[in-house]
Amino acid sequence: MATLLHIDSSVFPGSASASRAVTDAFRKAWEEQHPEGTVIYRDLAANPVPHITAASFSAGLASPDTHTPEQAAAFAERVTFIEELEQADAVLIGAPMYNFTIPSTLKAWLDNVILMGRTAATEDSKIAGTPVTVIASRGGSYAPGTPREPFEYVQNYLEAVLRDALALDLTFIVPELTAAPHNPAMSELIPLFEASRTKALDEAVSKAKELAERLAA
Repeated sequence: MATLLHIDSSVFPGSASASRAVTDAFRKAWEEQHPEGTVIYRDLAANPVPHITAASFSAGLASPDTHTPEQAAAFAERVTFIEELEQADAVLIGAPMYNFTIPSTLKAWLDNVILMGRTAATEDSKIAGTPVTVIASRGGSYAPGTPREPFEYVQNYLEAVLRDALALDLTFIVPELTAAPHNPAMSELIPLFEASRTKALDEAVSKAKELAERLAA
């Protein structure tokens, strides 16, 4: 049966998080299609992965038989995250926008799994073509044509990393205006927020079922 790697990075728990609400809808639809499947789950807010260090970075550039004990320990942890990604038939990532970009915890995970010659810059990658669905929630709107479009560094960055560097099959689902119910200055935008949320939830369920059918074929 298929394996889903599910990554959440919102600092808010449960339904208080716009991205978690949508990843949860995706995961439930996925599990309905794959009741005997496997879900590898990482909550990067509750259990952050270590940020890249000199030892873990340099270990990725050197032959394992030359690793110092410090490099060996750091690299072994990186390999754990990489193997989880390699085992996945599909990947689901919750990536809320914080200060115009992704959470630092998600950046730390990416820094660990991007390894030249294994997951990137190689023709022998085990992850190339793996479908990845990113729930890119944000408090306002950064869509094309909006005043804040130039400050959209979530999708732009993740396209470069996930699609271009890691060769994953990338799809975005974007629930926006999530700050509207909490910010009086945005109260007139609540209907647009609600429409965006409903659309994102519907897209998540639809995408999960589509992938399930594709992988079962």
